[in-house]
Amino acid sequence: MASVQDLKRRVRSVRNTRKITKAMELVASARLRRAQTRIEAMRPYAETMRELIAGVGRSASSVRGLPLLQQREEVKTVAIVPLTGDRGLAGPFNAQILRRAFALERELRAEGAEVRFVVVGKKGRSTLAFRGYEVAGEFVGFTDRPGYEDAQAIAHRAGELFTEGEVDRVILLYNAYVSPLVQRVTEQDVLPISADILETDEEERRDDALRGDFIFEPEPEEILARLLPVYMETQIYRALLESAASEQGARMSAMRNASKNAGDLIDTLTLQMNRARQAEITQEILEVVGGAEALS
Repeated sequence: MASVQDLKRRVRSVRNTRKITKAMELVASARLRRAQTRIEAMRPYAETMRELIAGVGRSASSVRGLPLLQQREEVKTVAIVPLTGDRGLAGPFNAQILRRAFALERELRAEGAEVRFVVVGKKGRSTLAFRGYEVAGEFVGFTDRPGYEDAQAIAHRAGELFTEGEVDRVILLYNAYVSPLVQRVTEQDVLPISADILETDEEERRDDALRGDFIFEPEPEEILARLLPVYMETQIYRALLESAASEQGARMSAMRNASKNAGDLIDTLTLQMNRARQAEITQEILEVVGGAEALS
């Protein structure tokens, strides 16, 4: 049985750990609120970008020449872009993304396609390096607070691989933020860009008819060629924001559970310490009584 002093040291150590986990929970909570605000601010921009592309697409005579819309007849190589974090201590946040990425890799290889990875986050990079994977691109150091320039860099690399024919499809994997307790693994095709974004509903067509025809300068096809890369950057940026909010939510939840477990452990150790102290006191009393009886 552990001594009273050993139990005191363990209680002190667990209390110090609980202080750290509580502080990390508060920091994650504050960062989560900021991440939620950024997502809400991003949504109108993303929606407006989609409407703009749809409006220009309706006026374009042909979009067959746009490289980012080209559907390959045979998909030989697929790029997987998993969005992980730069740090741990976030519960299943990183593990569930990597688990889905490797499962998707097995599915694609079973279909006869080659797989390449463009990894985001230090955790994903270290896992792939440990397993001996060669990556086609890596982006780290910004996952807790991503900027639009980070999305541009990722989109540029993905677009480069696609337009040069090194890959025929690009899949983005990220944790979509639902709540601090729930982060849903989401799989999104970013390349080739779906032609569905050029389609509009009946209400939008009526609005265009009321506004009349537009005169485009330069031609709609050229404008669309410039807008599509920006649309892809917007989609990736939105995924980065969702992933950042999910990471903070997962970390806040994990640290809260760790603080609770530390409290339970302190209670258990305190009970053991009291029992050990009582046993020592009882032993001392018995020794005193025994000594008195021996002298008498």
